[in-house]
Amino acid sequence: MAFAFLLLGVMAPASASAASPAEAPKQFTPDQIVGGPGPAALPPGAQKAVLYGDPSKPGQFAIRLKLSKGYRVPPHTHPVPEIVTVISGVFKLGMGPVADESKTRAFPAGSFVAIEPGMAHFAFFDEDTIIQTDTIGPWAVVYVNPKDDPRLAAH
Repeated sequence: MAFAFLLLGVMAPASASAASPAEAPKQFTPDQIVGGPGPAALPPGAQKAVLYGDPSKPGQFAIRLKLSKGYRVPPHTHPVPEIVTVISGVFKLGMGPVADESKTRAFPAGSFVAIEPGMAHFAFFDEDTIIQTDTIGPWAVVYVNPKDDPRLAAH
């Protein structure tokens, strides 16, 4: 499946020219979803497209993440629920503070996962995978082991 992302804040549907940006519907076909680098809170290599809202601010948002074969996310938590739909590929999710791939459950395309705030979890990707997270902001990632936080490695 080809994967393209668009920085959606730049694009407005042609039919929305009479409506203000706040009133314009958010409507996109897969070929219109083009994105860029993933969130700084995730290990390098992820790609992200914001479909709706702003993950850094209070309120509803939706993002798509593309995670390549071999991508890993160390154990972490979120302060808000994480609501995930698997669009393509397989999302291998494990629960708990230690990343053990043998203790993951594979969620193929079409799967739905809801993780409560503060619940430690980790992920493995054995193939290119696209997931969508729909939840409320502000979104944050808190690593169980602070050494796993890619934001700290940049300093």
